[in-house]
Amino acid sequence: MTAPAAPFTLANLRARYGPRYRWLLLLSVMLGTMASIMSSTIVNVAIPDMSQHFALGQERAQWVSSGFMVATTVSMLTTPWLLARYGYRRTYAGTMLLLMTGGMVGGLANSFGLVMGARVAEGLAAGIVQPIPAIIIMRAFGPHEQGRASGLFGMGVVLAPALGPSIGGLLVDWFGWRSIFFMVIPLCLLSLWMAYRYVPDSAPGGVAADRNSAMIDWRGLLLGGVGTLCLLNGMVALHGNSLLEAVVLLVAALMAMAVFIGWQRHMADTGRAPLMNLALFGYRQFAMGSVVAFIYGTALFGSTYLLPVYMQLGLNLSASHVGTILLPAGLVLAATIAGVGRLADRQPTWLLVSTGLSLLAASFALMLTVGLGSALWLLVLWAILGRIGLGFILPSLNLGSLRPLPKDLMPQGVSAISFVRMLGGAIGVSLCGIVLEWRLAAHGDSFANASSSPARLAAFNEAFLMLAALCALAMVAAWQLRERAAAPQPRPEQLRAD
Repeated sequence: MTAPAAPFTLANLRARYGPRYRWLLLLSVMLGTMASIMSSTIVNVAIPDMSQHFALGQERAQWVSSGFMVATTVSMLTTPWLLARYGYRRTYAGTMLLLMTGGMVGGLANSFGLVMGARVAEGLAAGIVQPIPAIIIMRAFGPHEQGRASGLFGMGVVLAPALGPSIGGLLVDWFGWRSIFFMVIPLCLLSLWMAYRYVPDSAPGGVAADRNSAMIDWRGLLLGGVGTLCLLNGMVALHGNSLLEAVVLLVAALMAMAVFIGWQRHMADTGRAPLMNLALFGYRQFAMGSVVAFIYGTALFGSTYLLPVYMQLGLNLSASHVGTILLPAGLVLAATIAGVGRLADRQPTWLLVSTGLSLLAASFALMLTVGLGSALWLLVLWAILGRIGLGFILPSLNLGSLRPLPKDLMPQGVSAISFVRMLGGAIGVSLCGIVLEWRLAAHGDSFANASSSPARLAAFNEAFLMLAALCALAMVAAWQLRERAAAPQPRPEQLRAD
């Protein structure tokens, strides 16, 4: 007598809900991704208040953001292994529980160390969950629908950071910085409810999760974590008083990266599952997409950190004003992504990505026209221009990079390109903080001064120019996302002659 089929396999859920099931599945994982992205961006609004509460300098305060990024970056590499071993449902539900716990602990913390621990927990959860929607889009949707699915998913996801700073700014003004940690809890609860209805317990490809599969590549994970920590600490030390410490940390980061690459090759050569499959970078479009993703992540997350600090400490705006200014830009971003997602099914992805990068670079450069006496609508306009650029990039970059990959490499490809993007993001947050402190000192200003000045704005402007230059550099790699025309095949008589 055969055992009855499990009720939550992919095949059973498809049969139960019909053609609309893939959209319900996408909506379910979208909610969790919204919660994770909100947790990554909303804290930036509270950094000035948190710095005063714990008497932190700017360098230590930025670790609230960069510590989250380090945890997110490293944990992204574990997603394919977790999905294969535990399946979509257990992996997804576990990350939501971890994210919710981090939010509660962070909101109740009475020391900066506990806040950092909560942020690391949230970062681990965010890193695991964020590649999952892209894996589902590339496997559950046909090529003619992938752009539309990416656009709709992106539209929903960007509403979290669009609405988050606005609501978070009001909460910080009304209830203090602790309140922003609790914002992710309702989304986590809703996503858990959706997960137990629509997310299958199978692994990618519809196969059953294998709890007896090989253990994760712990050595690779440790090397990746050590390398990332050394890199970021080395960058912070570059602006400190100890040049020797910075050199030691940066050399250690390079050594960890070299050993990591060698170990991953050894794992593949011996028939074991590496944490990052380096064969992915043999596909030209994926390799070039990874370069774009790295630089794009640096500019995106660096600006996400820089903009709220600029508005509050450079333009003397309140936290609630920051949210109000960023809200129209976020809504425009959501609308742009939805439209560009449909274009990505018909237009070359390299063209869409290049267009977005040019608009993003222009928005950073135009921030130089804003001064202490400027009207707020000018700031809103340049923020909207940058978000339109992001709307062109977000649904197009993954599609252009991942489409050439075979299906069995898709989870590894999504995880790897997400890792590269977040590594750029982690560097971007630290880089913006370091450059800002450096240029402030060069202009003879400091955040210890209560009021802003033209010198302070000049320091911010130079940081924005750096981000504009990075976007322009990424355009060079974006042009390489073009699909090359297939070489003409020799005729049979030519083969016989040879």
